[in-house]
Amino acid sequence: MTILVVGSVAYDGLETPFGKKERILGGAATHFSASASFFAPVQLVGVVGGDFDEKELDFLKRRGVDLAGLQIQKEGKTFFWKGKYGYDLNEAQTLDTQLNVFAEFNPALPENFRSASHIFLANIDPELQVKVLKQVQKPKLVAMDTMNFWIQGKRKELLNTLRHADCLLVNESEARQLTGEYNLTKAFKKIRSWGPKILVVKQGEYGAMLFADDFVFSAPGYPLEDLKDPTGAGDSFAGGFIGFLAKKNAPLTEENLKHAVVCGSTMASFQVEDFGLERMRTLTKKEIQERFQAFKKLSHFEETLIL
Repeated sequence: MTILVVGSVAYDGLETPFGKKERILGGAATHFSASASFFAPVQLVGVVGGDFDEKELDFLKRRGVDLAGLQIQKEGKTFFWKGKYGYDLNEAQTLDTQLNVFAEFNPALPENFRSASHIFLANIDPELQVKVLKQVQKPKLVAMDTMNFWIQGKRKELLNTLRHADCLLVNESEARQLTGEYNLTKAFKKIRSWGPKILVVKQGEYGAMLFADDFVFSAPGYPLEDLKDPTGAGDSFAGGFIGFLAKKNAPLTEENLKHAVVCGSTMASFQVEDFGLERMRTLTKKEIQERFQAFKKLSHFEETLIL
């Protein structure tokens, strides 16, 4: 199985209570690919400018990520985002956003990308998300992300994109803003009526919840000693979540989806341990397997309650 991701490849400027980086590799498609590549082959579609150092992507190349869909516009500059976090690491303060070449991004899929089995439409214009879907051939799973900017500014287009998606991954505030429902169970019912049969609500340090027609599942956040930068955690979660399903070529059963959520949470927990892609560069499959098992121990018990 092969995963196609379409989204941003960027430079980030980051400041948290635990350090500061002026210019470091970031972007939704980059973080997703780094995570998902531990489980299945990944094909990345994005755009960068002439200022982009292609050596930045050596790690992804070594992990087998296919970068044939990465456009390089030599006359332009790469998308740049600068953000600051306080001790509440669930919320970033945006200090600067320079779309640069990303403002005119026109995703064109190489021919061999069009048959990918699993699709992740990262946080981009919903009109572009639909354009991507018109270029692919009968994927087994279409998952997508979005944000408040598109919910406010392109709601009609976003609802049209949702009609074509199997799974929506958003945070709590985005789910509530999109649906007008504070209660997440009610929010899922409304989202379900628009198309997606799965809703994953990312809850930062508190974990993630998955809603489906027949069940709800909640995975806790992993208790970390070292946490430096939450940027990219949501996309790393998506990489682990979709990566698990692609690796297993798994039908969307309750058991498989629960395992996928824990796998996503596992990858996100590694992502936040360092800035940018630094932790992903040193991560091993053995470490992933060990933490996956540790997640299981966090909430697994077999005792019967007797009152």
